[in-house]
Amino acid sequence: MFRLSQFMREIAAPTPVTSRRPPGPVVIWNLIRRCNLNCIHCYSLSTDVDFPGELSTEEVFRVMDDLRAFRVPVLILSGGEPLLRKDIFAISRRAKETGFYVGLSSNGALIDEATADRIADVGYDYVGISLDGIGAVHDRFRRQEGAFDRSIRGMRLCRERGIKVGLRFTVTERNVESLPAMLELMEAERIDKFYLSHLVYAGRGNRHRGDDAYHRTTRAVMDLLFERCWRHVQEGRDTEFVTGNNDADGVYFLRWVERRFPSAAPHIRAKLEAWGGNASGVNVANIDNLGNVHPDTFWWHYSLGNVKERPFSQIWQDVSDPIMAGLKAKPRTISGRCGRCRAFAICGGNTRVRAMQLTGDPWAEDPACYLTDAEIGIEAGAPRLEVTPYRKTPDATLAAE
Repeated sequence: MFRLSQFMREIAAPTPVTSRRPPGPVVIWNLIRRCNLNCIHCYSLSTDVDFPGELSTEEVFRVMDDLRAFRVPVLILSGGEPLLRKDIFAISRRAKETGFYVGLSSNGALIDEATADRIADVGYDYVGISLDGIGAVHDRFRRQEGAFDRSIRGMRLCRERGIKVGLRFTVTERNVESLPAMLELMEAERIDKFYLSHLVYAGRGNRHRGDDAYHRTTRAVMDLLFERCWRHVQEGRDTEFVTGNNDADGVYFLRWVERRFPSAAPHIRAKLEAWGGNASGVNVANIDNLGNVHPDTFWWHYSLGNVKERPFSQIWQDVSDPIMAGLKAKPRTISGRCGRCRAFAICGGNTRVRAMQLTGDPWAEDPACYLTDAEIGIEAGAPRLEVTPYRKTPDATLAAE
């Protein structure tokens, strides 16, 4: 995750450069795979059916104790739709009592007054609600008419109760035109956080990877986000802008700083290198609904082990697995443009899943790097991986998938 607002504030008020060494990884925990929606980019292939073999409440508590002993600081409770788990509030209260920072990742469509009251009673540190466009654009993404209105209502009910709420937006060629209106919505609704996610080729996101934003689109998106975030910083707003799943954002931000605030560029570069980019398998972990452990949420096709059979703390430290060994290596060994990139220390080779889905090699270059050869300091015109261009899929075809 690239915490854009934090780096923006460093321009105006620099702080000492320190390395990113959290005590344990942030764990994104998909407690259930069932979902009331059927999103076209869902990495977990969730839908509105039960999936057998999911962890019981007792098993969740046992794993939670191991995570706490392993000094995991943050649990993000996700799904599917986590509110469909009957014990979600018991699990959440236990997590809060155990001392975790606890986030809830929801589509928001199931949040009515009673549910909002229970969310407030738990005291989640953060509730993230996914919106992938305005009105019908969002409904097409979620493949359910009225989903946008229900999610907006759920978001407002949470805000009315003083809960910290964030909007999560996955940008593709199919919905990019909604981004300006999404940013206006954030301000109008007094939302605390805006999370822009780049598409990762996992689950249905891989089926629809042709929808991924063109490189020129991504650059325009980031330019817009930078300017909006800088305006919030100048106005003294206590909001957060973050991006995820394309660590080239950090390098592109440095180029923006070099143009706009050249005197601040050396400090920002040092801060970005201390951040180090992609943290999959290091500072970010995933446990799926069956208890399988993954380097992050987009690696569901690859299991490192199962918490029913071995503690998470043991699985996470086991570098006999070649994927974990490669992810934990400093620096990682990446080929292609990534391997030649002079800004490698900032992004760390970006997202490995996209490279693997296109080539079968998790250590190939990331095709979603939208920086030019000149911006990363390599020979102009070098060959690069390409993704099949966007082709608008008819809604009838989407509904059948």
